[in-house]
Amino acid sequence: MSRNVIAAGGRAAFRLPAHAALVDWIAAERGRFALWLPLFMLAGNLAYFTLLAEPPRRAVWLLLLGAVLLLAVSRRWQVPRAVALCAIAAALGFAAAQFAAAIAPLPMAVPKRGVVVTGVVRAVEPLPEGIRVTLTAPRFDDGPELPRRVRLRLRPEDPAMPQTGDVLRLRARLSPPEPPAWPGGWDVQRDAWFAGLGAYGYALTRATTIAHAAPAGWGARLQALRETIATRIATVLPDDRGAICITLLTGMTAAIPEADRAAFRDSGLAHLLAIAGLHIGIVMGLVFGAVRAALAASERAALYWPTKPIAAVAALAAGGAYMLLTGAHVPIIRSFAMAALVTLGVLAGRRAFSLRGLGLAMATLLLILPAQATGVSFQMSFSAVLALIVGYEALRPALARLRAAGGWFVHHVAALALTSALAGTASAPFAAYHFGQVQLYNVLANVAAVPLTAFWIMPAGLIALALMPLHQEAVALCPMGWGVGAVLWIGRSVAALPAAVFAVPHMPVWGLGLVALGMAWLGLWRTLVRLAGVPVILAGLLSPAVWRPPDVLIAADGRLLGVHANGAVYVQERSGAAGFTLDAWRRLWAAGPPRAFPDAPEGGLACTAQSCTLRRLPAGPVATLLFAPAAAADCGAAVRISLEPIRPRCPPPAPPTIDRFSLWRDGAYAVWLDPGGVRVLSDRAARGTRPWVPPPPQ
Repeated sequence: MSRNVIAAGGRAAFRLPAHAALVDWIAAERGRFALWLPLFMLAGNLAYFTLLAEPPRRAVWLLLLGAVLLLAVSRRWQVPRAVALCAIAAALGFAAAQFAAAIAPLPMAVPKRGVVVTGVVRAVEPLPEGIRVTLTAPRFDDGPELPRRVRLRLRPEDPAMPQTGDVLRLRARLSPPEPPAWPGGWDVQRDAWFAGLGAYGYALTRATTIAHAAPAGWGARLQALRETIATRIATVLPDDRGAICITLLTGMTAAIPEADRAAFRDSGLAHLLAIAGLHIGIVMGLVFGAVRAALAASERAALYWPTKPIAAVAALAAGGAYMLLTGAHVPIIRSFAMAALVTLGVLAGRRAFSLRGLGLAMATLLLILPAQATGVSFQMSFSAVLALIVGYEALRPALARLRAAGGWFVHHVAALALTSALAGTASAPFAAYHFGQVQLYNVLANVAAVPLTAFWIMPAGLIALALMPLHQEAVALCPMGWGVGAVLWIGRSVAALPAAVFAVPHMPVWGLGLVALGMAWLGLWRTLVRLAGVPVILAGLLSPAVWRPPDVLIAADGRLLGVHANGAVYVQERSGAAGFTLDAWRRLWAAGPPRAFPDAPEGGLACTAQSCTLRRLPAGPVATLLFAPAAAADCGAAVRISLEPIRPRCPPPAPPTIDRFSLWRDGAYAVWLDPGGVRVLSDRAARGTRPWVPPPPQ
């Protein structure tokens, strides 16, 4: 009998082919639908951050209540039940983000002059030159205690050696968190809002410790332990190798020189400095092997004790301790959550499902740290792990055949190359979106550097931690430094190869969303329908071809004006312009070093000593850039731009004007010269009225 014919009540009932295929597909994908719930949580989370105004709190709770009621009445119908579950997940993600924003400390007014700052030291971080401290409960001059923290860089020659718990006083110059470098760019103010930071600055005088106190609370005591370990490492290895060892054993990255950081980034080894799954996997694997070998050495333990579960619990405890010691950042929390699920599977005698573990880790992070979803660490971490799980699941038979034919060494090298290729390929679109560049030789660098890290550097580091109570850590730190030196050499050599790094066009937000959706579709389904994710990924990767970055950008502080024309970037720069802003513009435009505005016409750009005119298309609108306050008004331009107040004003209908007052009110500006006219977008219009966006100045 045909599969489209079924017996129902003694009669032959017929199913349509499309309905039959849908039923068969649902049966084949059983167990995979739940994996999409964390992604709906992520969608709800991101929906909160994309709003231009703070939504009423009761709205999300009404949505959640409606979804719960739909779930209660739809027990017999699969589609309404699935819709209800997805709505509940999205509402939870939205509510978690809104709740985190609501409980964040209130903002504080930052003085615009030098001020005496007094506060309790919460963290001390070594820098390539000097140290940086984070103060809690700060007071400005003799004012009251403030709810947010302040981060200060001490003077390089300052002899002060503050410790966590001390009360510090110094005169400093402060500034609030910077707004985005361009409308739609990385929002430092949002990150600072959720991190509890209120101001950054640098010391004008030497710091004075006015009181010594023991760290209060387990978090402060743990931070003091991290600082002690960092000091002991720097004593044995006072060079750039010691800075990397400090990062691997404490998670404190501020001491790494910028040149070494760039070498790791350009060679594709930056993940070695971002404490994550690789590091906690090495730690747990070493502890698991050591404990099981020690138990096997005892005949009674080997015969009567459950050595594997005992070793798994010991490894999990070591992984948790390492997570806390390195600062409990997002990637390592995700890795530890998955390791905990694997350990539970070992204790229960069942195999852990990695994709379910990844989904549970994502859901947990979205509930605990919802603001991390917009960060590069969260996105690169989860995309890389998804690719590794799915890739190894598909290629496991081929790897087994390779091991049988080529032996352990060939299998190991192939596995390293496959791991680097899968993780690097999956995280590359997110790295390109945030950093504007892609590494070409990351597989080559990782094949050489990862074994050194796994079999030499990290074991020596764990031995050094074990020897620190005996003050014999130098015995292991010196070999660890040799291994770090070898990895540094690999990173510098690979970064120096031709075309090791190349800039890529900026991807719009919706393009990155298509890439993420396509990866999830390709990785979470089991049947051939997963292949529909490939064209979605390609559409996202090709999105820069249909999206054009702004033609003109103006910084919020009025010190930088940039034009993208003729394949180059032309910049007017004032004293005190932020290098961070210019770097962000270069990544957005995927351009080389900036140039000064030309004296002779170049393409659509024509300049004089007083002003420039920019026309992207022969018949398109014209933008006038005024370099001097007394420049001509040029009321016939489509838009007038200046870093100074523009006088005189044009009679109505006047063209849009962007000048010093506009920047003071609305932050950075972006201008597009389209065939149909000019588009102007301010940072305030792009971000709206959110808790982390400062109100318009009065």
